[in-house]
Amino acid sequence: MRDSRYDILFEPIKIGPKTAKNRFFQVPHCNGMGHPMPSSVAAMREMKAEGGWAVISTEECEIHPSSDVAPYPEARLWDDHDIPALAKMCDAVHKYDALAAVELVHNGPACANLYSREVPLAPSHQPVNWYAPYQAKEMDKEDIKLFRKWHKDAALRAKKAGFDIIYVYAGHDLSLPMHFIQKRRNHRLDEYGGSLENRIRLLKEVIVDTKEAIGDSCAVAVRFAVDELLGNNGIVSNVEGREIIEMLAEFPDLWDVNISNWSNDSATSRFSSESFQEEYISFVKKITTKPVVGVGRFTSPDTMVSQLKRGILDMIGAARPSIADPFLPKKIEQGRLEDIRECIGCNICVSGDMTSTPIRCTQNPTIGEEWRRGWHPEIISDKKSDKEILIIGAGPAGLECARALGQRGYRVHLAEAKKELGGRLIYECRLPGLAEWIRVREYRMQQINKMPNVSIYYDSHLSYQDVIEFAVPHVIIATGSFWRNDGVGRKHGFPINGFNTINIYTPDDIMNEKDIFGPVAIFDDDHYYMGGVLAEKLAKQGKEVCIITPATSVSAWTIHTLEHDRIQKRLLELGVKLYTASDIISVDKNHIEIGCIYTGKKQKLNCKSLVSVTSRLPNNKLYNELKLEMNNKYKEYTLTAIGDCYAPATIAAAVYSGHKTAREFDNDILSNVGFYRELPSYSTKS
Repeated sequence: MRDSRYDILFEPIKIGPKTAKNRFFQVPHCNGMGHPMPSSVAAMREMKAEGGWAVISTEECEIHPSSDVAPYPEARLWDDHDIPALAKMCDAVHKYDALAAVELVHNGPACANLYSREVPLAPSHQPVNWYAPYQAKEMDKEDIKLFRKWHKDAALRAKKAGFDIIYVYAGHDLSLPMHFIQKRRNHRLDEYGGSLENRIRLLKEVIVDTKEAIGDSCAVAVRFAVDELLGNNGIVSNVEGREIIEMLAEFPDLWDVNISNWSNDSATSRFSSESFQEEYISFVKKITTKPVVGVGRFTSPDTMVSQLKRGILDMIGAARPSIADPFLPKKIEQGRLEDIRECIGCNICVSGDMTSTPIRCTQNPTIGEEWRRGWHPEIISDKKSDKEILIIGAGPAGLECARALGQRGYRVHLAEAKKELGGRLIYECRLPGLAEWIRVREYRMQQINKMPNVSIYYDSHLSYQDVIEFAVPHVIIATGSFWRNDGVGRKHGFPINGFNTINIYTPDDIMNEKDIFGPVAIFDDDHYYMGGVLAEKLAKQGKEVCIITPATSVSAWTIHTLEHDRIQKRLLELGVKLYTASDIISVDKNHIEIGCIYTGKKQKLNCKSLVSVTSRLPNNKLYNELKLEMNNKYKEYTLTAIGDCYAPATIAAAVYSGHKTAREFDNDILSNVGFYRELPSYSTKS
């Protein structure tokens, strides 16, 4: 039963000629699938509609070959051939009385047109955003006229596909209308340059064009970044951001407002809290009578209600929370708040788009698997037998496996060697900025505690003899992994000489609060968050810290989670010395000799302690002992290793491993591949 405090979230709201059934709005978000995988995208968006979201948006949708963002797989409406793929999504969303929205985009100088090989377009001559040897052509009046036509034609195609809301996009430093507004990009001297009124002319014209083309039956939304967090070099919310909203206040049917660029808009929980955008966008509703939607990684229904009642927003926008839990609205409506899988703000979802691969989520292992594996986030097949399962290890993989098998109805025994569940989560969530990651454990424990068929055994360090004596014939090992202390990783295939002559530590030691003496050097050959966050922890303890990494920047892979620049900034502000493109040559008791990976030029660093953040080894001793014993004597047993015990990776990968194992237990997999593929269709030229 819904708590009456949340009734306001379920009030319908008019958006132009359309009505949204409630206040939950899944704003545009990429997914790493895009136009090459239309069935996967449609099924993923359909799940949001089934889960109660009133509006479901696409990702960026290119309107013309000159807005080609390859290699990133976004949506496309270049011509009528693209309509069926997007109509598939609209039909799926409409099954649940949700509105379908499309974010039409021309990326201008933010794309290099690597697939189409069209010349990029821009307000003025300038290089493209990427580090690529291309420049964009300054648009003349004919180009502007053509752009307006392309946008109008795409809007008409979107209407034909079945979309209810058509976006005019001016956000994230990724669209021509925004580029015309930006003084740093627009150096024109004609009526499209100079004054703010001139610079917003194109945006205004495109809104009017779109309204005239489809406004009788579709709503027109504008997505606008009111602040770029660049000071006077960009749009500022209380200056030009406000003036632009004032000039165009009543033109669209809905304002979708945020901050730019993407790394600011989708900042991780390490660097931002829930509703962090309020200070920038709170003025918008005071200016316009049209509905306003905004984002802020909203996971708490109380925060959502506060946003509505205080007049900050009319609709609760979400991308990442809708990925972590597509059924978030329905769970609030049904009074099941404890069942919400809250977003942890890790941005592993973003890495899908950044690497052009299907979306993934630490909390929701089913995202992106709705079509190709047939996975539903709330529904799982019932048990096929009365088999009992023993799971050893209650980290992210073991917990998810126990939860999913328990949901299926199996009798599950979950044994944990420690007095606390969570595995690596226990320690990593105590690192600076990672506190919200404990939600991975809390959600699964809440669900397991409701299941009488799942038993938990704390402080149970099992030997292989104990497992045999337990006499449960189906054993799943989820005992995690441990960090190496010998320097072996991507750069070094053999232990580094001298590591045994210095005070050597691993991330496990630091997370277990082992005493460490400075100066401290961190050798980071892992390149994700661990090296940087350990440096932050030690620096905040007052220690002199440096990071040595063979990569050209610290925590290099976090460019895929939009954290990279913030990590560099924070470490430099804390006084951490960064030795990038550097390798360890030799080590002695008080020094580390490092060398440039390009020139070999060497230098010595004073160092009392060295932290090796290079690679991990599976904690698979028990698995190997059981495998040997079972092969010899107990052939009726089944034995499976999952998560980091099978192959160390991310927390998201561990959760996925546990979930996949639970899904496939007693079930046949779909094929040799294991999932359905969207194969390209081959056609001849007509």
